[in-house]
Amino acid sequence: MPEPFDWEILHRQSAMAMVRGQLGFSWLVLSGRLAELTDEQYFWRPTPEALTVVRRHYAGRFRLHGTGEWTAQWPNEPDHRGPRTIAWLIAHLTETFFERWEWTFGESRQSRTDITLHGNARDAVAWLTHWVEAWQQSIAELPEEDVMRIGLSQATGLDAASPFGHVVLQLNRELIHHGSEIMTLQDLHALAA
Repeated sequence: MPEPFDWEILHRQSAMAMVRGQLGFSWLVLSGRLAELTDEQYFWRPTPEALTVVRRHYAGRFRLHGTGEWTAQWPNEPDHRGPRTIAWLIAHLTETFFERWEWTFGESRQSRTDITLHGNARDAVAWLTHWVEAWQQSIAELPEEDVMRIGLSQATGLDAASPFGHVVLQLNRELIHHGSEIMTLQDLHALAA
């Protein structure tokens, strides 16, 4: 069971408290909605061409993302703007948090393409929860001065050249952005049912 949100963090006067508070509150909201996620919602396609998570042999023309039986369909175009399923959005968030944790606090060996993905909502949410909470715990253990430390994360060239607070804020933005998409898709699925 995840720790409840620490409301006191919103009163701490530090940069690290601000970035941690934003992450913690955003995860509180999204994880509450994910607790109710069904397999039907997880795989629901708002349009037939929506990117999703599929068994490896059904990936089609897309690049493969994930090492196990299940893979996310990744388009070849970096600015692809097509629709996505909740399964895809959870996979994307999971690989983002996994890679950042691995190249900041882990062994700096695996990339986002090495992540294991899941073919059901329960396991996918549990795996996302694991990596978000690992990220939260690791940044909570950092000293305050590390919020301005350049190169603490080596996940990308941008991370390596940025104060660590910017890396945390980028992951916060990913969680807020894609979390909003997930909740909207849940709402649209309910209306379509």
